Amino acid sequence: MTASPQEQPSAGAETGSKPSLMMRRKFNAPRDKVYAAWTDPAQLMQWFGPENVTMAEATCDVRVGGHFHVVMIEDNGERHEVNGVYKEVVPGEKLVFSWAWYTTPDRESQVTVRFKDEGEATMLTLIHEQLFDEAAKAGHTHGWTGSLEKLEAFLG
Repeated sequence: MTASPQEQPSAGAETGSKPSLMMRRKFNAPRDKVYAAWTDPAQLMQWFGPENVTMAEATCDVRVGGHFHVVMIEDNGERHEVNGVYKEVVPGEKLVFSWAWYTTPDRESQVTVRFKDEGEATMLTLIHEQLFDEAAKAGHTHGWTGSLEKLEAFLG
C-alpha cells in the first residue's frame, strides 16, 4: 500500500448535521481484483472487519435493490450483524449501499466505495455518510481502518 495525503479519515462531506468519514487507500492490485474482493462473498469472508473479528457469514446480491448481509464475531464472542441494500452498482468502479446494524436498524447510514486505476494499482475511496453521532463515526473509523488493512494483506 502507498500512503496518500488523505489516507487518514477526514470529516468528508457532511450530510445535514450527521458525521461522515472518508478514507483513501492505494492497493497494489488491479481494479478488478479489488472490486471482486468487495463483491464476492467468499473473498469478503477472508478480510472484512477490523482486526478483532472473524467473519461468520457474508451474502452479496450485487445489483441495484440487492441486499448484503455480514456477520462478524469478535474475539470475545460478541456477534455483530450488518445489513444493507445496494443503491448504485457500477461494476469495477463504484458501489453505494445502505448500512444498518441489526441491533440499531433505525440508524441507517450510507457507504460509497469508488475504485480507480492508478497505473497497475487501484485507488480506493470509501465514504461513510449519515452516521448517527461522533461515537458511531469513531467506531466506524476503527472498523474501516482495520478492514482496509486486512484487505491489503488479503490482496497481497
